[in-house]
Amino acid sequence: MLLAVGGCGLPSNETGAALGRTGELVAMSGGDGGAKNACFTCHGLDGAGDGAAIPRLAGLDAGYLQKQIEDYASDIRHDATMTPIAAKLDQGQRRAVAAFYAQMASPVAAGPASPPPPVWLRGDPSRGVQACATCHGPTGLGVGPGNPALTGQPAAYTIEQIRRWKTAERRNDPRGVMTMAVAGLTDAETLAIGRWLERQPAFPAPGSDAASVSAAATAAARPAPLHEAHRRDR
Repeated sequence: MLLAVGGCGLPSNETGAALGRTGELVAMSGGDGGAKNACFTCHGLDGAGDGAAIPRLAGLDAGYLQKQIEDYASDIRHDATMTPIAAKLDQGQRRAVAAFYAQMASPVAAGPASPPPPVWLRGDPSRGVQACATCHGPTGLGVGPGNPALTGQPAAYTIEQIRRWKTAERRNDPRGVMTMAVAGLTDAETLAIGRWLERQPAFPAPGSDAASVSAAATAAARPAPLHEAHRRDR
């Protein structure tokens, strides 16, 4: 145990440092934020979220995850729960926990791959709605590190994020791209997108070119074993 009963443990600042040495320790302990702020309490031991409103983190791009936690910490992306949690972590801890979740295996989707809603692939130029696939790919697996995979996320979470983009409650997208992209979506289209993404596989099909690229990216993001990880957190 890191802390002995009776007050003989590490001073609080040393405790925070000890609990923040690796991304896994941050995720499981909450670092300086304490156990009540540990990532796994909401996102699960497997990083899959709660299947309802809390997103999966497992297998997402490390750079994307780090940007989101940095944006939470600086309140650029405001959230009543995440902003104070992220603010208690230093930059090294935020980087480490992002890398930890990036290397985790993504959960199996709720159903087989299915065709996306028409607006996903084609958009609607008459309403100024851009095709979602332009940035997030035809199967929702993302296009490059700055355009994240959205597959396997709870429908309620996706729908809520679209609502926040539309109302400018969420504004951490470069040049307001997402705010403009979702402005013309109807409620029915938003619902269809959320439900479709929830059912899609979080990783490309095994044996595909996309799967090979995804596997390579995951391996590159994988942190060192626990006893070596502090060397990489520089």
